[in-house]
Amino acid sequence: MDPITPASGNTETPIDATVVEAVAKVTAEVAVATAPAPVKTERKIKAEVLVVTSGKGGVGKTTTSASIACGLARQGKKVCVIDFDVGLRNLDLIMGCERRVVYDFVNVIHGECTLRQALIKDKRFDNLYVLAASQTRDKDALTKDGVEKVLADLSDDGFQFIVCDSPAGIEKGAFLAMYFADRAIVVVNPEVSSVRDSDRILGLLSSKTRRAEKGQKVREHLLLTRYSPARVEKGDMLSIKDVQEILGLEVVGVIPESPEVLQSSNSGEPVILSAESNAGQAYDDAVARLLGQKRELRFTSVEKKGFFAKLFGG
Repeated sequence: MDPITPASGNTETPIDATVVEAVAKVTAEVAVATAPAPVKTERKIKAEVLVVTSGKGGVGKTTTSASIACGLARQGKKVCVIDFDVGLRNLDLIMGCERRVVYDFVNVIHGECTLRQALIKDKRFDNLYVLAASQTRDKDALTKDGVEKVLADLSDDGFQFIVCDSPAGIEKGAFLAMYFADRAIVVVNPEVSSVRDSDRILGLLSSKTRRAEKGQKVREHLLLTRYSPARVEKGDMLSIKDVQEILGLEVVGVIPESPEVLQSSNSGEPVILSAESNAGQAYDDAVARLLGQKRELRFTSVEKKGFFAKLFGG
């Protein structure tokens, strides 16, 4: 019998075009999925980033941020102070610029305005600017990449100091406020609960910051607020030495308890600008120490009354 031969020369079944497209699509998806992730270039931040932080609220962080920023500007430094407390904006009130807020920190991060549009120039110092927090956004509106870009852009614009006013505790805003910090001012009231909560913040500064990831340290400073030597003498309040021994930090300032702090805050005038105020002078001393100047601690002991003051009840 003769062998059977095909009717035509080509015996292969033609492949459907849709199959070819499907295979190509899957191949492309696999290539994307298995490709190495692009390496993110870290922005260099030349400005000194200073975070003002604490473990609990109500200790005077925002008051401190405003006074430190004003003090640095008064020393001729170009300064921006940023409010990281999304939803609970207060820094603009203490700085006296609340009526001039048009855009905020979150607007900049989300590309809804430029950084220059959001910065508020202080009326007292030409070299001091405020970046307000958003009152209406969720705390998750801040992103690490967004914060990094803002800090780097400020640095590129010639700012020498960026003061980050942190929310209390360990929420996202507090983490982002400290993440890029070179130095930290830990604000503490001389009471056990405040000191204990601040110890947790020190743990984060030593483990959850960009400097920590590189094996470097954030330089930490202790600032005591609402300090009353009379109450310390009575045993109602921890002493400076007590707090130092517990936290192991160098003291950059001791701010005496004073009604002028609240009065200044309510008037939109940071207390450091009140030359007659003990608290204002203490903040000025703290700024000087931050800049490497030597100043003795003041307002840390009970003022002894003279003979005539005792005699006439002065």
